[in-house]
Amino acid sequence: MKFTLNKKEKLKSRKLIDKMFSEGQSVSAFPLRLVFLQTTFNNGVTTKTGVSVSKRNFKTAVDRNRIKRLLRESFRLNKSKYLNNMATPYAFMILYIGKDKPTLTQVETRMKLLFEKFSNKISKT
Repeated sequence: MKFTLNKKEKLKSRKLIDKMFSEGQSVSAFPLRLVFLQTTFNNGVTTKTGVSVSKRNFKTAVDRNRIKRLLRESFRLNKSKYLNNMATPYAFMILYIGKDKPTLTQVETRMKLLFEKFSNKISKT
């Protein structure tokens, strides 16, 4: 698996995002929250991922964009570990719900914990 996050793997569909928040399941590892939904994609991709940071907690766009960059980078570098054995396609939305500015190492450790919880929840169902 490549260490890339192409345009095809980014979650952009407003309909799918709304469906995720209404019908999807979630897992949390503070300060991250993962909302996911099992779905199908037309372009042959197994996962689509989006990231979001609350405007309420981070007023300036510079801070929000920095955190989103950290989330995407952490996911991109470790997605082969997280999603290597998945056969069913999923849509993910990674939310940062904390109030402090994180570092890359903090985000990576929490992201690993978050996807461990995700895999445990998937294996139970």
